[in-house]
Amino acid sequence: MGTEQHGARAHSDGGWDTSTGPKVPVQTRSARFASTDVAAFAPVTGREVNWKFAPLPKLQPLLDGDLDGAAYPFLARESGGASVEWVRSDDERVGSAGLPEDRASAAAWAARDAVLAITVAGDEPGHLTVTRSDMGTQPRAAHTVITAEPNSTGIVIINSTGSALLSENVEIVAKQGSRLTVVSVQDWDDDAVHIGTHFAEVGRDAFLKHVVVSLGGSVIRVNPSTRLGAQGGDTEMYGVYFADAGQYIEQQVYVNHDAPNTRSRVNYKGALQGQGAHTVWIGDVLIGRPAAGTDSYEQNRNLVLSEGTRADSIPNLEIETGDITGAGHASATGRFDDEHLFYLQSRGIPEDEARRLVVLGFLVEVIQKIGDPELEERLVGAIEQELAGGRTAHGDLA
Repeated sequence: MGTEQHGARAHSDGGWDTSTGPKVPVQTRSARFASTDVAAFAPVTGREVNWKFAPLPKLQPLLDGDLDGAAYPFLARESGGASVEWVRSDDERVGSAGLPEDRASAAAWAARDAVLAITVAGDEPGHLTVTRSDMGTQPRAAHTVITAEPNSTGIVIINSTGSALLSENVEIVAKQGSRLTVVSVQDWDDDAVHIGTHFAEVGRDAFLKHVVVSLGGSVIRVNPSTRLGAQGGDTEMYGVYFADAGQYIEQQVYVNHDAPNTRSRVNYKGALQGQGAHTVWIGDVLIGRPAAGTDSYEQNRNLVLSEGTRADSIPNLEIETGDITGAGHASATGRFDDEHLFYLQSRGIPEDEARRLVVLGFLVEVIQKIGDPELEERLVGAIEQELAGGRTAHGDLA
């Protein structure tokens, strides 16, 4: 076919009129290019669909610079059937949950010198908290692999505080019949820049609860993806975030239903206050051809507390089979509800206390999904400090 037909001429963008034929764009989220080779990804310009909101000048050292992938100091508190250790970068578990789909993830992957391996195994429920508070201010890469052995149960919390200029990959494998909760807490100092890419693979009749909590830092970009690749796989993906003046928080969530009778629930909630506070949530759900009997729902809710903020929320749903139990998505961004405030004030509650109660009620729904009472209490306290404007450095969860 020629490049001109009925008076219409091929557009010059994308090589549509090249001699080798048109370049067909990616038609589905699961077909996105993946590679561990940094050179396979073009330099990021900000025009790419997955980078268009991000403040690239602050992220540039993690996209083009040399990253330190050596082992870093951490504190671990473990009990039950949970353990943590450093392993070699060529450990067989690396790459078992996914591969990089963007330049930042590939750069961190290539730079890793050591891998933090967390394992949940045995009959006794495991509980592990890893706290990182000394990541430094130089560009750094990190790689973590979390494995739940068959029929195991456990909760893993990765708690990040202090300063950082960090790009990391986190792989999560929930094997057959396991029940695993992974919580990632970003409570960095105000100068921190953090890119996190999470890959999860959920086995047959396994359950993964994945929770992202983002409070502190200058730029936080945590993108989790979960593949339900075996029958009966189940995932719940939660997020809670609070953006202050000048702070940027982004989450790109992806669920790939790739097997029969799988289930997913995605629920992210955030609050914004202060000039220049900006949040981005992009939710992609793909129900593939093999995924008969899928039950899926995703939603994002944002509460705007002041002028000068911006919340971008984009849910996407792709369905390739008609044989499903249910699928849906929703998104809403709204201002503080004056009716709720009036109702509480009419019952003698002062305005500041009424605002605190409404915001906490909005966010606590997600916090209570974590399943760790001590962490839940700390997070509620941190949000109360955010509301009071009393957090000059975000290190309260150490």
